[in-house]
Amino acid sequence: MAKKDSVQYYGTGRRKSSVARVYVTLGSGKIIVNDKDVNEYMPYATLVMDLKQPLVLTGTDAKYDVRAEVKGGGFTGQAGAIRLGLARALLEAGVDRKTLKVAGMVTRDPRAKERKKYGLKAARRAPQFSKR
Repeated sequence: MAKKDSVQYYGTGRRKSSVARVYVTLGSGKIIVNDKDVNEYMPYATLVMDLKQPLVLTGTDAKYDVRAEVKGGGFTGQAGAIRLGLARALLEAGVDRKTLKVAGMVTRDPRAKERKKYGLKAARRAPQFSKR
């Protein structure tokens, strides 16, 4: 937890059905997700890399500590939600917006699962056609 005198920046991130609340404080670069170390929480190193992108792009990976609370979805959606929340928190902290904007870190990914329609087996999968 952050000390009382330290400044805390906040950002909300959403991706698919995941929602992340991300808090950024001045520190040494520790990343805690749901009270666990990020490498312990995320099963794949590529997701951790993806999640850290806003910090790496701005060169602040050793300057801030990150604490994220994430709910819903799977690991990929959660990593994307944390990434967006982290980018928003860094913008609040006064990091250059253009660097993050050009890399596409500020935009929310609108893609989500398409709903199933009646008469179909899935969103677009029709039942097998039988001629006779």
